[in-house]
Amino acid sequence: MKCFKLVCTLLVLSVAISCTQKEKEILVFTKTAEFRHGSIASGIAAIKKLGDENDFKVTATEDADYFVEDSLKNYEAVVFLNTTGDILDAVQQADFERYIQAGGGFVGVHAATDTEYDWPWYNKLVGAYFNGHPAVQKARLNVLDKNHITTQMFDSVWEKEDEWYNFKNINEDINVVLELDENSYKGGANEGQHPASWYHEYNGGKAFYTVMGHTNETFENNQFLKHLLSGIDYVSHGGTLDYSKATSDRVPPENRFVKKVLDFNLDEPMELAELPGEGILFVERRGLLKIFDFKSESTKEVAKLDVLYLNEDGLIGLAVDPNYESNNWIYLFYSAKGDNPEQHISRFTLKDGKLDVASEKLLLTIPIIRECCHSGGALEFGPNGNLFITTGDNTNPFESQGFAPIDEREGRALWDAQKSAGNTNDLRGKILRITPKDDGTYSIPEGNLFAEGTPNTKPEIYIMGLRNPFRMSVDSKTGYVYWGDVGPDAGKNGINRGPKGIGEFNQARKAGFWGWPYTRGNNIPYNDYDFTKEKSGKKFDPNNIVNNSPNNTGMQNLPPAQESLIWFSYDRSEEFPWVGVGGVNPMGGPVYHASDYPNAKDNRFPEYFENKLFVYEWMRDWIYVVTLDENQDYVKAEPFMPNTEFSHPMDMTFGSDGNLYVLEYGQKWNTKNLDARLSRISYISGNRKPIAKIDVDKKIGAVPLTVSFSGASSIDYDGDELKYEWSFLDHNEGQSTEKEPIFTFNEPGTYTVRLKIVDEFGNTSVADTKIMAGNAPPTLKIQIEPNDTIYTDTKKLNYKVFVEDFEDGNSEDGSIPEDKIKVTFDYIPEGEDIIKAAIGHQQNVVPEGKVIIDNTDCRACHAEIEKVNGPSYVDIAKRYSVKDKDYLIDKVIKGGTGVWGESLMSAHPQLKIEEVGKIIDYILSLNPDEKIDENLLPTSGNLEFTQHTKDNSKGKYIIMASYLDEGNSDVENSSLSTSDQIIFVAPTNEE
Repeated sequence: MKCFKLVCTLLVLSVAISCTQKEKEILVFTKTAEFRHGSIASGIAAIKKLGDENDFKVTATEDADYFVEDSLKNYEAVVFLNTTGDILDAVQQADFERYIQAGGGFVGVHAATDTEYDWPWYNKLVGAYFNGHPAVQKARLNVLDKNHITTQMFDSVWEKEDEWYNFKNINEDINVVLELDENSYKGGANEGQHPASWYHEYNGGKAFYTVMGHTNETFENNQFLKHLLSGIDYVSHGGTLDYSKATSDRVPPENRFVKKVLDFNLDEPMELAELPGEGILFVERRGLLKIFDFKSESTKEVAKLDVLYLNEDGLIGLAVDPNYESNNWIYLFYSAKGDNPEQHISRFTLKDGKLDVASEKLLLTIPIIRECCHSGGALEFGPNGNLFITTGDNTNPFESQGFAPIDEREGRALWDAQKSAGNTNDLRGKILRITPKDDGTYSIPEGNLFAEGTPNTKPEIYIMGLRNPFRMSVDSKTGYVYWGDVGPDAGKNGINRGPKGIGEFNQARKAGFWGWPYTRGNNIPYNDYDFTKEKSGKKFDPNNIVNNSPNNTGMQNLPPAQESLIWFSYDRSEEFPWVGVGGVNPMGGPVYHASDYPNAKDNRFPEYFENKLFVYEWMRDWIYVVTLDENQDYVKAEPFMPNTEFSHPMDMTFGSDGNLYVLEYGQKWNTKNLDARLSRISYISGNRKPIAKIDVDKKIGAVPLTVSFSGASSIDYDGDELKYEWSFLDHNEGQSTEKEPIFTFNEPGTYTVRLKIVDEFGNTSVADTKIMAGNAPPTLKIQIEPNDTIYTDTKKLNYKVFVEDFEDGNSEDGSIPEDKIKVTFDYIPEGEDIIKAAIGHQQNVVPEGKVIIDNTDCRACHAEIEKVNGPSYVDIAKRYSVKDKDYLIDKVIKGGTGVWGESLMSAHPQLKIEEVGKIIDYILSLNPDEKIDENLLPTSGNLEFTQHTKDNSKGKYIIMASYLDEGNSDVENSSLSTSDQIIFVAPTNEE
């Protein structure tokens, strides 16, 4: 009996143990964004076979959604099998970093080194980056470490055929187990040692890589498969992941952030600041001071200052006093009119929404040269009530070939930045730091670059050696200053001139000199240059710079130049590849500390952002979040809302409500832009509302019309189970609760089909789509003989247009009359838009703009021909033209008065810019003075190509045909159009 009980106990224990032991599983990832290897399928099959033979499960996928923490923790190892390009987003990258840091394993096969070039962490993990390859051929591999688990299947030398990569950016810490003998094949380019397979421990985990895997035959080679299997065994963690060791922060997904446009069509917005408890104050360069009012959720004009608007000058800077709630002071940086060219930093009283211009206290005057360039213009308060002021170098950059503007010839001070940025006795090309006093003066805080009384210096200078420091911030905890400095224009390095144009994100822990115009970036020096002789001298020594320019009024021996935190040029950066390529205009944003916003509630930005620096790029339209370590040194950067449009971000600040406010300049320079806007970015902390989406297989057709509907594209970012409620007729909810219902419309009409989805928390979302039953769409086709779209001087061809309509008939039997079919043949000269050929073929009975109008309150005030409360649409079309479109869009959305008398035009903030644009297009099309000159052809005939011979040009010929059917008399606005076109092009030189 005791023996029986013992046996039973052992059986139970064995079953329990077997149930708790998790099967070993690896993830094989094969996503490609660039070249795709044909051997991927063979590789998957081979690894799955290894799994079957060695008791582990293999999951193969191209789906990057597997790279989330809850998924990755299930795998012993992750294999990148011939992946290429950029395959993971920032959220997925961070979770993969955490997996490795927790002890996870990584195996890279062949093209894994041709992957994620903008992710420096991955470069270290995989061990190297691909750098080209010769043709597939045999090569000799030398075994360097016979004792390692990954080489015990080899003799000392192994000969094999494959595609042998050359490598760059090789991690010095990898342990090479196989190397290529470059004497055994052609095309090797890694002098010294050419690694082929390696392993190493990295950032808490283990990694193995092999260059082999290009050919299908490789995955049939037993020795290679043993090599690969041993690599998988080496990196497998054995179920010991410890996420407490992970150091990378999880990146919050972009769908948790909502960007709401608060105002648009701004006129060169420059800088913003929060007016505590009231709203977001911002300035426009032509002199307007505005506020977005929190209570009314609208923008109001506070004041119009009389400033000098010229070059980069105007009203360019704004700051709110830290004690505004008690003193009502704000500070403005503006260009003063008058005979004396100078910038003013002034304090004003702003109370009850009104700026008291007479209250101005002029704190600081900055003499400048008006002709050109680089004004800077940021104002920012830091700790201890200190006001920071950025000023540009006021130097013309256009006559130094994009290198250092250090022209010392007589009368050339405007072209010599040594007079300003490199001058200790000048306020330009600097970040100044002063402490405003109650009486409208200021004192000099301790710790500026030059103590008061130092000969040939300005005590206001905190940072010198700057080109155009446009936006800056001060860390509220450390007091460190961050700014972006716009770089010069050289597109490539000059051997005897200096570095290509480099933009900088800088960090100042104390006062200092940042090198311009002698160094750039990480202290890359320029050459001294004699502009008279056009001859280069020696390169400047960053630690011993002497300013001996005749335009210098300050000290000659300058402080040691400091290096940038982040630097980059127009091309790809090896140090900071994430910055991308393009124009160079860096801007320094805020450092986030949640404690700075104690009144923020549910929308408070998450822990991920704590102590991180925001940086943004005006030209490249991106925002990044920079991670700094405990010493405030750079660690890495991750994109912020990379799929959201930012149109030249100009300034940003966190409000006391916890939201991020962003000012955008818009794409066009020196003008008002529809995409110049103020936006609020909010974080959604809890359960997110679902997003309803409707897909259909058809939207129009004859009755009975059977339509397949689907709500499968609806989104719930929290993964909640969704319920579906469909209404097909008259918004009667509950006509179907299926995800993909089918419904038949038996009667002619236009129906609004609605889908309402509900998540597990009761959050709802609604989507509508229109279905028109009762008229099938017509079809039209143009046939040509010969069937050739290359024209010549003597070419002739025949054409014929065929039209068929379910209800109307067809053109062949005459049931559709020829005069109902429009046919045109046009020549479009080189450089002109082919849209001109389409004029007259847009035969839709009801333009989209009119449909939108009919669904708004516009009809209460306007009609097409008659004047109602406001002008008729025809009158509007006569007064304005396409060039006024942006103005009209702004007027419709924001409302206004005074244009057509005293009548008030209501605002329409509920309409999108795109919708209003269609309204304006429709209204402008009503101008009776703009007639369309149509030259119609019959539905069959011949074409001759002669127009191009008049000026011997190589434009395009276009034959276009269109037909508008009769519609259904029982369904309003049911006529449908169709068209076809054939474009003929000139022969190329090769033909």
